[in-house]
Amino acid sequence: MLRYTLMRLGVFAGCFLALWGLVYVGVLPRGLGDSNLLWVLMLSLVISAPLSFVLLRKVRDDASAAVVAKVDRAKGRLAANRSQEDTL
Repeated sequence: MLRYTLMRLGVFAGCFLALWGLVYVGVLPRGLGDSNLLWVLMLSLVISAPLSFVLLRKVRDDASAAVVAKVDRAKGRLAANRSQEDTL
């Protein structure tokens, strides 16, 4: 899960830097007044979300399988603990 999160942050950072460069050279419009940073952040979020969905599909599936395996192991331990008799 940590690997997927770091890769997702990397995609966001890449989008942010690319968009910041495009705003800096004038290809994309600047925000109103002091809102330039907020404009680039929001646009980066909107662009990086679908990119992450497509580019990180395998990593996300692997992370999901790992989470499912941990949950199944925890359920198995809980069921085993419930089936034991209480001896006091």
